[in-house]
Amino acid sequence: MLALTETAAEAISNILETNEMPEGSGLRIAATPNMAEEGLELSVAPNPAADDTVLEGGGAVIFLEPMAASALDDKVLDVERIPENESDGSGDEYRFAITPQSELQG
Repeated sequence: MLALTETAAEAISNILETNEMPEGSGLRIAATPNMAEEGLELSVAPNPAADDTVLEGGGAVIFLEPMAASALDDKVLDVERIPENESDGSGDEYRFAITPQSELQG
């Protein structure tokens, strides 16, 4: 099952709060039609789709579309926070990364 770092859980909570999402919302991770070339799609969602797997950890909620859940089964979700760019008024930026769980256990 997908694992979350503490940093990723904090980032997800911040993203949901910034987007003023209601209680029970989460970050949805879905496979794209051509996942091998396009990767995964991340979006905020007010609730999971009927067939999503729901993960909770560190105060964060993630909804995994079935194909994404399968692809991420033995992975860890981490994030790098890029501080707010004050010159253009944009908020913090988050860059998510997926690594094998075995790399963290090594």
